[in-house]
Amino acid sequence: MLSTHSILSDLPMEAVAAGTVLLRRGQTMETAIFAESGSITLGIIGPDNRIGEVERQLGSLEGPCWLEAPATILGVPCPMDAVAQTDVQLRRLPLDQFKAFIRGSAPGVLAMLTDMARANHHQTELAVQRMAKDAESRCAEWLLRNAETDEQGHQVVHLRQYKRAIAAQLGIVPETLSRALRELRELHLISGKGKQVRILNPVEMRKLAGQSGKRPN
Repeated sequence: MLSTHSILSDLPMEAVAAGTVLLRRGQTMETAIFAESGSITLGIIGPDNRIGEVERQLGSLEGPCWLEAPATILGVPCPMDAVAQTDVQLRRLPLDQFKAFIRGSAPGVLAMLTDMARANHHQTELAVQRMAKDAESRCAEWLLRNAETDEQGHQVVHLRQYKRAIAAQLGIVPETLSRALRELRELHLISGKGKQVRILNPVEMRKLAGQSGKRPN
């Protein structure tokens, strides 16, 4: 099998600025993309489709790496969006050359790569489906899970981690977490700011956490 360097070395290098959308969810790959350097954020771009903003983050990649290789191998639409987090240097390999590249594998390797691609693609689709649960529901679920009962019998959450760390656990960006907390306050489900949050209505919070998109009456 040819090395990655040999198959890509004659292709032009493309410089992509931070914030550029490299892949769109539901888009079929037109070329195989190899990032030589730079950081790439994977996830879901918000409903307003603001360029360069991943509202719900699934993961990240650091070059050198192939970008969404499973979808490229299987010839299926991309399961998530990809945005350049920093300036990225990349090369685009025509699909026919990419397929010839992987067909050059040793006997049995192509079948193994295809099986791995199917498994990875399936897991990514499941992860994206879980991410589709709205931010307020996921935030409510996290608050309930981390709540403690104080001396007055109130459920209180002590935010001992930085907001960025909490947002990463929820698969969203810090700005989305701040917005979700603000909306929960406006719904009178929680109170408090800073490092302590008090749950005002545990029953409605559980409804919100368990039913994506449903708002309390």
